[in-house]
Amino acid sequence: MPFELVSSVENLGSKETSQDRASLPFTLAELKAAIPVECFQPSTWRSLAYFFLDIGIISLLYVVAGAIDSWWFFPIFWVMQGTMFWALFVVGHDCGHRSFSKYKWLNNFVGHLAHTPILVPFHGWRISHRTHHNNTGNIDTDESWYPVTETTYRQMAWYEKLLRFQLILFLYPLYLFKRSPGKQGSHFLPSSNLFRPSEKWDVITSTICCGLMIAFLGGLTYLYGWIFLLKYYLVPYVIFVMWLDLVTFLHHTEPDIPWYRGEEWYFLRGALSTIDRDYGWINPIHHDIGTHVAHHIFLNMPHYHLRTATEAIKPILGDYYRKSQVSILQALWQSYKSCYFVSDTGGVVYYQSPKELQRD
Repeated sequence: MPFELVSSVENLGSKETSQDRASLPFTLAELKAAIPVECFQPSTWRSLAYFFLDIGIISLLYVVAGAIDSWWFFPIFWVMQGTMFWALFVVGHDCGHRSFSKYKWLNNFVGHLAHTPILVPFHGWRISHRTHHNNTGNIDTDESWYPVTETTYRQMAWYEKLLRFQLILFLYPLYLFKRSPGKQGSHFLPSSNLFRPSEKWDVITSTICCGLMIAFLGGLTYLYGWIFLLKYYLVPYVIFVMWLDLVTFLHHTEPDIPWYRGEEWYFLRGALSTIDRDYGWINPIHHDIGTHVAHHIFLNMPHYHLRTATEAIKPILGDYYRKSQVSILQALWQSYKSCYFVSDTGGVVYYQSPKELQRD
């Protein structure tokens, strides 16, 4: 079953071997050989079990919230349900990578079931996420959470800086409509340069699904009022957005993670420009999405095999394997303070903070 991401990575791996040898003490092929073969095989039933578990918990939380219907319970419900929305997104994430099952139709079907209720256009997101994975660590062509240059930072209006650097936990809905700074297009429009002409109807299908979900929410609001929508959907949705932005921001934003330009970048080098993070007891709830290094190297691997794969490649990666040893809140604060822009020049660059400008 062909898929763009899988074929792209395999092609990159075959072309990179000599280049890897020149700058890395290992190749993509050597990393793959170290991982048990079964890690690359999705189990449809196991994947479906995670999907139905998430759906079941979300449904149960709605039943409990409706039965209690008290303001003392709703803050608890909001955090729990928003977290489960995020877990459901991660299931759709596997569908987008075709690591949910071997069947394209099932990946698309479950992907829409997972993403449409949380207003994510499955195909639009899947395709832009393909761009991100094929260009990770490349300042010029990466798709999400890439750094702006110093010149761009200096030229940004105050409200742009507010959105990009202060409101980092609330950006995802805006990204779906406007993409990241310096990028054009929308995840909802097939005319966006994100998409190939052959992907037009995929994008339209997902946009229609999101439109139907909005109409459904509008119907609920008409019947039960705005307070109902706020209590049972909008606040959990905001919590979901905060989780998504937090985790994806921390995947690729760290003061000592390098970014590349021009010939300094190639797939494996860029794929290593991410970091594993430990979310404690949340790890199994959001399907080990913090185990991110192995995922970026082998993106067609189901989430439930990432820990095994990580342990297999760590001895080979050595110092090239990054895992944060600080808490999530510490990591967020550190990157929030330090990671704003990179130098206008240089093939290998690192994040700088506004304090660097004050020294000039």
